[in-house]
Amino acid sequence: MSHKRIPKRKAAIAVGGVAALGAAALLLPNANASQTDAKDAAPKVLKSADASDLASLIASQIGEAFGGAYYDASKQQVIINIVGNNSNVVNEIKKAGAVPRSVDNSMSKLTTAAKTLKTDATIPGTAWSIDPKTNQVQVTADSTVTGAKWAKLTSTVDSLGSGVATVKKSAGTFKTFVSGGDAIFAQTDAGGVRCSLGFNVTASDGAPAFLTAGHCGVAAKQWSDSQDGQPIATVDQATFPGAGDFSLVKYDDPNTQTASEVNVGNGKTVQITQAADATVGQQVLRMGSTTGLHDGSVTGLDATVNFQSETDPGGVDTVTGLIQTDVCAEAGDSGGSLFTQDGSAIGLTSGGSGDCTVGGETFFQPVTAALQATGATLGAGDAGAGDAGAGDASAAATDPAATDPAATDPAATDPAATDPAATDPAATDPAATDDPAAGDQPGTGEEQPSTGMDAGSGLVTSTP
Repeated sequence: MSHKRIPKRKAAIAVGGVAALGAAALLLPNANASQTDAKDAAPKVLKSADASDLASLIASQIGEAFGGAYYDASKQQVIINIVGNNSNVVNEIKKAGAVPRSVDNSMSKLTTAAKTLKTDATIPGTAWSIDPKTNQVQVTADSTVTGAKWAKLTSTVDSLGSGVATVKKSAGTFKTFVSGGDAIFAQTDAGGVRCSLGFNVTASDGAPAFLTAGHCGVAAKQWSDSQDGQPIATVDQATFPGAGDFSLVKYDDPNTQTASEVNVGNGKTVQITQAADATVGQQVLRMGSTTGLHDGSVTGLDATVNFQSETDPGGVDTVTGLIQTDVCAEAGDSGGSLFTQDGSAIGLTSGGSGDCTVGGETFFQPVTAALQATGATLGAGDAGAGDAGAGDASAAATDPAATDPAATDPAATDPAATDPAATDPAATDPAATDDPAAGDQPGTGEEQPSTGMDAGSGLVTSTP
């Protein structure tokens, strides 16, 4: 399958402390315009993908005054946090088409706070990310963080100063989730494991392959598309823990034909045309074999998660650079697809806490980073590591009604083929029906005789 080549994105909005956010070298438009012009300038209406470029551009110009940025999906506007009351900075932000917002904490201050947490409070069952909406570091502790561990965490948060970070408790426990949408299976000395195929890709040597979670690739080397079937793919690269959670798995048959799509159940698929960086405030979809199709929004970027180590009792597996969301997930959803309604590949399910009954936090490996690290290209190879750093995601990804569906929504011409919501509202709103087979589609890997042709999603489970 061919894909439109997409220019690589310069940066992601609210990438807590990532230097790329300030990497744009262009000058703000109308830099010499009068303050009167700035007061009259109306905020630009932007797609979420375009918002990332604008935020990067502004961040590069205002330096230490920059306090993060995020996308207001309801208004389709970029919000720029600024520290101080410099009227020139305010005017330049307005002239660029964004909305200035006064805050107390600069991005550099929040990044420093996150580094302090990593140094002083790397405790199993904790996670943190920079949230530009609250202009704070959001710290989460799962149910295992009690007693001395809780005291250490809260004292570290307090030491950061007032209004810099907040901490909350999660009812569940942070764990990786293995199982999936188009499930993949493996056998280990400890028993069987099940993950999910994330997205089909082409490896740098031209071999057909797919991306899944790194902890899946670490758990087992060979993977099958059925529970008791013969292996069809072998892990080529795997990263976990550390700087990410992703694996590149090559199909054993070099003639395997792969499709760049996500299987969302009921015979429907969403075509994946590009990889894109996440933005805070962006609306996203997740497909899992255990819990079916669920939606939510991106709540933080460059997240650090401290999973309880599965190989070292009392140890911690720290993973950095993740996307934080409020999308639910459960065991059986690891490695699977996080994507947008208009066909942008966003992430691979890593882990989290809670479930799809009470809710929780779920973290995802950015697809763009995985493509760049492995040298792979998305789908048939036309949109990948170099050019799929981000796509031109339409506003439908965050507000489907905001644009002309015929122009931006692939479902406008073939709803049954590409947009699960076009004919079945439960596909993107699981609460829209009482029929669990429609929106909350519990899957079983055995019932989906996939050969890697479709992309699914899931977290990891183990069977004795």
